[in-house]
Amino acid sequence: MRILVVRNDKIGDFMLAWPSFAMLKQSCDCHITALVPNYTAPLAHLCPWIDSVIIDPGKNASKEQQTLLLTQVKSQFDAAITLFSTGRIGWLLWRAKIPYRLAPATKLAQLFYNHRLMQRRSLSEKPEYQYNLDLIRLFLADHQWNIVEPEAPYLVFPRELLSQVRLETAQALNIVASSSWVMVHCGSGGSANNLSVAQYAELVVCLYKYHPGRHFLLTAGPGEEEKTNELAELLRNMGVPVTVYVSRDGLVRFAQVLANAELFIAGSTGPLHMASALDVPTVGFFPQRRSATPLRWRPLNSEGRHLAFSPPEGEFSEQNMGLLNMPQCADAIRLWWCGWMH
Repeated sequence: MRILVVRNDKIGDFMLAWPSFAMLKQSCDCHITALVPNYTAPLAHLCPWIDSVIIDPGKNASKEQQTLLLTQVKSQFDAAITLFSTGRIGWLLWRAKIPYRLAPATKLAQLFYNHRLMQRRSLSEKPEYQYNLDLIRLFLADHQWNIVEPEAPYLVFPRELLSQVRLETAQALNIVASSSWVMVHCGSGGSANNLSVAQYAELVVCLYKYHPGRHFLLTAGPGEEEKTNELAELLRNMGVPVTVYVSRDGLVRFAQVLANAELFIAGSTGPLHMASALDVPTVGFFPQRRSATPLRWRPLNSEGRHLAFSPPEGEFSEQNMGLLNMPQCADAIRLWWCGWMH
């Protein structure tokens, strides 16, 4: 069976679809094609349960590009599962005459689908990846296939490859390859409130006092260099030796570097979900806004390998990340992280 699965938004959203690809592939005999934007395509090619990839040129693409997309999709698939639905994609799949079309029944776009599942994701009653899995479960039930529940880790690299990447990264950054690397990512895609640079600095200072033998590596993606360098300068002025790693060799290489972390700390952003797919222990900082809670955007770590922080609930405080006390957070991380320390 040839199945098209659509998750054509941000990196974090796409990573949270990996359990869906795993469940689908492990539960039935199928060929899975992912429809994704160009910037997440390298991760889609990396996913072991995706057989092929079609690039979505986006809503602002030319008429010629949209026509090409329709040609790529038309008459090729037995089923389409849209994990995040928009009117443009619904209209595309309807025109492509795909026999089985499934999506959440929560937007006007549902009119283009002949199979729907009522979901209220904005209530944040369960993790995003579970909402995705609910759609896969319905698809499998409709076709009377037994459901195989997926398990972490969702992304695994050969140990020899990671050792080579670690050595090359250490040489490029002039750091010790054998030291334990704690990675801190202060950048953000902007979809959720994040800690300030000063808060990240205070947190790292506290953790450094607890673990002076660890090397703190500040990671940055494209466009995040300025904020990351600001944090690095602030920390060095406070007596904490840190190194900046800027991802310039693509998402696959970035994932391989993240796989070498002993601990990964970030806000609710794509790299956090990349690290969690690798089952690197993660610490995440989330607002309490209903659509952006720690529960809704819980990373893919196996049980016990993720720690979340967010401001106290309240009409005026739930998005105020400044209310988080960094020394208290650092102490909680120390107590939790002791189980992962060598």
